[in-house]
Amino acid sequence: MRNSRFHGNNSGSFQNNRWWLVVLSFLASIQRVWSKFVSMGWGNIYRRRMKVFSVAIIIYFDYKGVQQREKWIKKSKVPALWEKAHERNAKRVLNLIVELEGLWVKMGQYLSTRADVLPQAYISLLKQLQDSLPPRPLQEVCGTIERELGHSMEVLFSDFSDEPLATASIAQVHRATLANGQDVVVKVQHNGIRAIILEDLKNAKSIVDWIAWAEPQYNFNPMIDEWCKEAPRELDFNIEAENTRTVSRNLGCKKTNDEVGRDNRVNVLIPDIIQSSESVLILEYMDGIRLNDVESLDAFGVDKQKIVEEITRAYAHQIYVDGFFNGDPHPGNFLVSKEPPHRPILLDFGLTKKLSHPFKQALAKMFLASAEGDQVALLSAFAEMGLKLRLDLPDQAMSVASLFFRSSTPSNEAPKTLKSLNDQRTQNMKVIQEKMQLTPKEVKRFNPVDAFPGDIVIFARVINLLRGLSSTMNVSIVYLDIMRPFAESVLLGSISRGPTVDSSWIHDSPVHSDVESKLRKLLIELGSIQKILGIQVCAYKDGKVIIDTAAGVLGRYDPRPVQPDSLFPVFSVTKGVTAGMIHWLVDQRKLQFDQTVGDIWPGFGSNGKEGIKVHHVLNHTSGLHNAFDPIGENPLLICEWDECLKRIANSSPETEPGSQQSYHYLTFGWLCGGILEYASGKKLQEILEESIIKPLKIDGELYIGIPPGVESRLATLTLDTDELSKLPSIPSQPELPSTFQPVKILQIASSLPVLFNTLNVRRAIIPAANGHCSARALARYYAALADGGLVPPPHSSSSQPPLGSHTHVPKFSSVNDTIKKRKGKEMADIEKLKPKDHREKRLYDGRESSTESLARLVNDASSSHGKTEISSNVHEDDIRNIYSNSRIHDAFMGTGDYSGLVLPDGKFGLGFKRVTSEDGSLVGFGHSGLGGSTGFCDIKNRFSIAITLNKMSMGGVTANIIRLVCSELNIPLPKDFSLSNGMEPVIN
Repeated sequence: MRNSRFHGNNSGSFQNNRWWLVVLSFLASIQRVWSKFVSMGWGNIYRRRMKVFSVAIIIYFDYKGVQQREKWIKKSKVPALWEKAHERNAKRVLNLIVELEGLWVKMGQYLSTRADVLPQAYISLLKQLQDSLPPRPLQEVCGTIERELGHSMEVLFSDFSDEPLATASIAQVHRATLANGQDVVVKVQHNGIRAIILEDLKNAKSIVDWIAWAEPQYNFNPMIDEWCKEAPRELDFNIEAENTRTVSRNLGCKKTNDEVGRDNRVNVLIPDIIQSSESVLILEYMDGIRLNDVESLDAFGVDKQKIVEEITRAYAHQIYVDGFFNGDPHPGNFLVSKEPPHRPILLDFGLTKKLSHPFKQALAKMFLASAEGDQVALLSAFAEMGLKLRLDLPDQAMSVASLFFRSSTPSNEAPKTLKSLNDQRTQNMKVIQEKMQLTPKEVKRFNPVDAFPGDIVIFARVINLLRGLSSTMNVSIVYLDIMRPFAESVLLGSISRGPTVDSSWIHDSPVHSDVESKLRKLLIELGSIQKILGIQVCAYKDGKVIIDTAAGVLGRYDPRPVQPDSLFPVFSVTKGVTAGMIHWLVDQRKLQFDQTVGDIWPGFGSNGKEGIKVHHVLNHTSGLHNAFDPIGENPLLICEWDECLKRIANSSPETEPGSQQSYHYLTFGWLCGGILEYASGKKLQEILEESIIKPLKIDGELYIGIPPGVESRLATLTLDTDELSKLPSIPSQPELPSTFQPVKILQIASSLPVLFNTLNVRRAIIPAANGHCSARALARYYAALADGGLVPPPHSSSSQPPLGSHTHVPKFSSVNDTIKKRKGKEMADIEKLKPKDHREKRLYDGRESSTESLARLVNDASSSHGKTEISSNVHEDDIRNIYSNSRIHDAFMGTGDYSGLVLPDGKFGLGFKRVTSEDGSLVGFGHSGLGGSTGFCDIKNRFSIAITLNKMSMGGVTANIIRLVCSELNIPLPKDFSLSNGMEPVIN
């Protein structure tokens, strides 16, 4: 059967592989200067390198010849033609490696394990390198032992086997009996191997340097640099002895099955160290079966699947729990005990890697982010490891990570596996080419990785070797299942300690008031019973900060502490921000509450929507609460701004506008967003910056759709499953649409963490549900609204980093043609203009600096014309009030002169949820979000509070906090938060 890696008609073929062209070119340059090297006495240094390239060129032309011959023979004979070619060239590779030894043996051992991607002929021959190299003379071996240990062989041993048990690249192993009668194995380093290894490393480094220069997309310098750093340590057997003791101790190999167990206990064996020197190592003898001895394994009834699974578990424990692991898991470094229960015996700990605790956590986070599809956690894990990418492609990063931890496949599926890998790489490079607008020539030289951490090199090698091991054993390993408990343990070990153990669980910041001191005690109580994962609480009273507390961690698999500037997804809390933008546009006299939406929005006034006005949208009485259900239809549809606006424009109301108030849980945002953009001629984020962010000086801490660059500050969502399981028992709510009843909410909430932990969704413009903010930014917003739009004094100086210190400015795309307000135009002309005049611009295209973007934002505003343009206040630092309307509170709540614009006794005013006290009096306004985050203000008491959290529940945590704070301040408790079931904050 033809293998896709070597067959000329596949994407991974030599015909399309530029590697060999690099080889040819480099070989030519070597040949030109060869005579010079010889004349200068350098010939011996470069002899080994020339030998490698000589064989490479022979293999290259051999395969090229096969490609040509297959065109002229019958198809039925083609597989045999390729099989013979693989056998021929595999022998050439093996003979070369055996001749050169040293580093090339290590390379051959690695290749021999990759049964998942290499033809079987290579695997069959190269696996001899695992322990079957030609042995060194016995005289040399005995001389090394006597020199290193200082005694004669007769004194040291009562018996010493002349024939080695195994011979590998660095040493060979003999069975022996000590003078005291103990059976041991003696590992003896080859004479002169140190010089050979170091020379080969230099040669390999020079080759990799040249390839990186010639083909930047194939820069393997991080890998060879790490190997150069670690390989010399493998040549000191004293280090190997200590490594062996450490791993054995970490894995608990001396504990018996009858002893007290522990979580994630591994059932493997590791020989005891008897004695060591730099070049000799004596270990306890363990009678075992080699992994490549399939007949013996079968004869002893060994379950190969369980053996490989246990080896994988042992490595997961070493990597994620211990942070100290063997970097060379090829089949020659394992045995299987002959006595039941058959257990893996782990050997050879010369090449090991020690990870720092932060890096170990980052690796675990990378693994779990891949398993969960959490792009936010994945990119932050990359950042914590020091892995820097040259471009922002979260989808491709996730696909690569998922491919990295994919399940292994048996060797007979290697062609299919390799084709999948090639297809994946081709697709990723195609996306990169489109994203970066690269020419075909440029994309071939493009390396997407800007910085590659050395610590991950050995880790990657181990994962690939384990995958190759399972393929060699012809078993399939699901790494996500086997490794997950170990990866979870390293993170949950830090996270689950909670506030009772972790003194830094609450962010170290000054206490602003007595009520904040009592609040922190409450948070510790709630955190100790696992009701809080991560949380921020900020409150203003009389224009001053009285609470500013952050506590917990950023996510279930992210043990980093919550900071005051961490960004939490707040869902429907976003509606309160979107409503504030509508009121600002009205205050700027660019919009009116009683305007018909169809007069503002081209194409909207059809299908029964002719009578819908702006105040109907704000009051949730437009009848479009079920306009369409993207969550039920296609969750990713919520990321398509233009498509969502189109769906809204083409929808039909279920009820007469103004007749019935029904919560528009998602459609509210697109209705408001369309009105904002068509009325202003600006993008929604531009209006957000101008109306709220800049005046309040909360830069970088309130977004509707996050920009690239803030991933490290994002909290990750998880569910309080115990709390949410109560939802089905709650009766139907008549004011909610059919798509948002309690049973439906449970289904939605269950899928939200997965959906909203992807960056595509978090970057989407969803003005009803995709706000990301800190509690201190949200509290400042409501503190301003509580005072009629008056900008509060600067936020507390003790809050670090200072609020507004993030200078990030969204990179707005240029607007070639501004949408102008149209009245009385013919619908045919409007529809004709619509596709060209209003297309979503990519807000964060990454091609402008923040300064350029901000400058153009001001220029766009200063050069505006017509009634639809807004004069920009971006550079005005002396804004005192967001609104000029003295009756703005009545407008927010739909009272006084604005009462005719809302449904009497409804829960909503104009865009905001009305906040009433337990006695029924109206005290303020705000908005809560699904899962518990909230923001609101009490205008009579000049009080505002914001709570952001990442463990989604039914609002019980939020209600407890607000009850405490209101009680301590002696202000009316909002009725919604006095309810025992906490349902109101959840759904609104």
